[in-house]
Amino acid sequence: MFKLDFSNTTSHNSVDTLKTESVNALEKLLNKTCEGKEFTGWIDLPKNYDREEFERIKKCAKKIRETSDCLVVIGIGGSYLGAKAIDYAMSSYFEKSDIEIIYAGFQLSSTYLSELLDYLKGKDFCVNVISKSGTTTEPAIAFRFIKELMEEKYTKEELKDRIFATTDKHKGALKELSDINGYETFVVPDDIGGRFSVLTSVGLLPLCVKGLDIDKLMMGAENAMEEFTKLDYESNFALQYASFRNNMYRNGKDIEILVNYEMRLKYFSEWFKQLFAESEGKNNKGLFPMICNFTTDLHSVGQMIQDGQKNVFETVISVENPQKDLFIKSDDDNLDNLNYLSGKSVDYVNKMAMQGTLNAHLSSNVESIVVKIDTINEENLGYMIYFFEMSVAISALVLGVNPFNQPGVEEYKKQMFKLLEKPGY
Repeated sequence: MFKLDFSNTTSHNSVDTLKTESVNALEKLLNKTCEGKEFTGWIDLPKNYDREEFERIKKCAKKIRETSDCLVVIGIGGSYLGAKAIDYAMSSYFEKSDIEIIYAGFQLSSTYLSELLDYLKGKDFCVNVISKSGTTTEPAIAFRFIKELMEEKYTKEELKDRIFATTDKHKGALKELSDINGYETFVVPDDIGGRFSVLTSVGLLPLCVKGLDIDKLMMGAENAMEEFTKLDYESNFALQYASFRNNMYRNGKDIEILVNYEMRLKYFSEWFKQLFAESEGKNNKGLFPMICNFTTDLHSVGQMIQDGQKNVFETVISVENPQKDLFIKSDDDNLDNLNYLSGKSVDYVNKMAMQGTLNAHLSSNVESIVVKIDTINEENLGYMIYFFEMSVAISALVLGVNPFNQPGVEEYKKQMFKLLEKPGY
């Protein structure tokens, strides 16, 4: 089950112009006549992915699980966030998995990298290094150190079964290194940008190693593709969401808060943040994406949302059926004054907190659109991934920016390389 609930908004019906603009944007995406058309391979990916590579991913994942305590995934941005989002959403909070997935190369903390190297010395591990070029600073530094450790632990022949590269099909430093050393490689498609790449080998290999059902993940995305490539506005939630967001923006609501009430979606929110920020934040335009974990953040950021500036709206993800639940019992002493909740479940309390918050925020002119899914599983996560990818592509085109580039990201790199005295800068 997937549904958008507009009952906590007051303006969703005032989007007549935006309906036409959104449908036109989708039509351009489907016909590949939009700006950035060379990066629209994700649109039909759920149907047209490389089946041969898909099976290689499964075989490789089986080999890693049989030989290793953990897999180190080295990548930054879209090269790790999608996998991390689904991994975390599908993991138990406390039970140890059969194999540990460790993420590296997504920041430059010397302490993190040093402690990771010490931790890995006592482990049998494999590495999946993910980089289109092989020269992105953060993952390249991490891979250099981890490869050095691996060369101390394993022979050259053993490394061929322990280092896996997800990179360009034909060129680049990582592709060249892999060819020289005989590392197995997987492809980052030329027509799919990093933040749209979770349903490619970029995300699928780590998730398959974790033991998740990648067939169901792709099935969910394919189901979403069937729904969200329709040009009928009334039946297409991606068109409706894109229109709602742009309507908010045109009415001075320039901050979107993605809210979840289930902490397993914490890194899904982080994935959303990158997807929407890099896709829309251009030409001095764009909604600023903020993420909140409720009810936790209601005791902090909730004050600002309720009584602060009214330049925000919320997109709330509601998981209708939790994977587990508890019922509150009556207590004879009732010192905590909770007996009024006896017989009710913790999830019910959570749902009432959500609805109470929606009511309170709407009374304070903060509108909220609710994205409802029945439960957290691979199929629903694949569906939601495609929904948000399509929504942001439509929304960015309506906004008047290219959804698929990120020119501003390069500026900090230029300044950093200049300070580091990199040749050419």
